[in-house]
Amino acid sequence: MELNENARVDTSQVDDRRGSGGGGGMGIPIPTGGGRGGIVGIIIAVLVALVGGGFGLNAATNGGGDPQQGDNTSLEQKCSADDALKQLDCRNALYVNSIQAYWRTAMPEVFGEQYKPSKTVFFSQNVSTGCGAADSGVGPFYCPADDLVYIDLTFYRLLADQLGAKGEFAQPYVLAHEYGHHVQDLLGTEAQMRRQQQRDPQNANALSVKLELQADCYAGAWAKNATGTADEQGQKIFKSITDQDIQQAIDTAEKIGDDAIQQRSGRPVNPDEFTHGSSEQRKQWFTKGFSTGDPKACDTFGAGQ
Repeated sequence: MELNENARVDTSQVDDRRGSGGGGGMGIPIPTGGGRGGIVGIIIAVLVALVGGGFGLNAATNGGGDPQQGDNTSLEQKCSADDALKQLDCRNALYVNSIQAYWRTAMPEVFGEQYKPSKTVFFSQNVSTGCGAADSGVGPFYCPADDLVYIDLTFYRLLADQLGAKGEFAQPYVLAHEYGHHVQDLLGTEAQMRRQQQRDPQNANALSVKLELQADCYAGAWAKNATGTADEQGQKIFKSITDQDIQQAIDTAEKIGDDAIQQRSGRPVNPDEFTHGSSEQRKQWFTKGFSTGDPKACDTFGAGQ
């Protein structure tokens, strides 16, 4: 993967709340570990939430958060410097730029609906959201109550050190998955799925899996088209994305499958408890999105899927 050093990092698509106090204690705390303590419990709690969602957060908290605004001054200065792409936060902001540039074009072309941009919130340790108060233990998530993506960037260290997903392309994959949830929110897919869960609670987990796998597939569709995305001045954001980069995303998808998580936690594999999909399913659907480059191919809710 090679980013274009001439591409402008649009930090207006990020809300930098690091150092803003985070908002801890506001709203209703989001459950992060089911009572499991220690580092293993934290890791598993993050794994359960990883790349997933945020869609469960709204139901868990009934909202009640009081989101605060961040201060992008430092980020803007850093990301306008010559060495901006050496900085983790600037690279992630540029990934967000690419993902949203793709959906601004793809969503009306594929679904006939206009894309509404969403900011990514960078936070440290804890944050107040439209879905309630959250901490780093829930991993990256999307909150449908305020239409924002949230991430503590230190999460990538856990992803690399604890799961072995060390590749750089794991990072845009995580973000692209969360923006897949935003697209589902805009299209009404998430709301329809929630209504189905209420009507058919016995299949609630299976429906959740379909939602998550579709977000993986959307991430793959972005990855296929990422080299065609550009900044506001028309500069390409990516110079290249290699087969190795895509393999890094696939490896990450496999490592965060429900079966892999259950095994890592020392529990037997139980498909009835899956909420995000098995390693093979996550690999399959990301690969399908990438191989076709077409979000329409991501119909995980279709008959026979």
